[in-house]
Amino acid sequence: MTNQEIIAKLPYSKPFLFVDEILQINENGVEGTYTFDGNLDFYKGHFKDNPVTPGVILTEVMAQIGLVCLGIFLLDDSFSTTTSIALTSTEIEFLKPVFPKEKVTVISEKVYFRFGKLKCKVIMKNEKGEEVCTGIIAGMIISK
Repeated sequence: MTNQEIIAKLPYSKPFLFVDEILQINENGVEGTYTFDGNLDFYKGHFKDNPVTPGVILTEVMAQIGLVCLGIFLLDDSFSTTTSIALTSTEIEFLKPVFPKEKVTVISEKVYFRFGKLKCKVIMKNEKGEEVCTGIIAGMIISK
């Protein structure tokens, strides 16, 4: 499965698709990027006159790239329209703000994938290579 095919299988669309590209992916992890469009609605009210990306959105970017893209890759042909990956837990530490128009890179390392549960250690870096948030994200494979 190609990186573009993985992105096409994501169950999201704009404005809630937070994956621009997958740089690399294998059975042990994934690395991908996303650039925050300065026109996204949440910037209008999240710290008026000094917009900052909300932590919940940073968590979502980390989950989409670091968990869902990796889960689709690991499931390969068994992932279909009747399959989804549901977030079950997060433990995220926010270290630096992320501003509109910033490009971030998410690096995810699989901790384990067994019994339908995927758990990953995930780091988000800004364009300077600085960690902006880090944590553990887990999800389960759900058949509809």
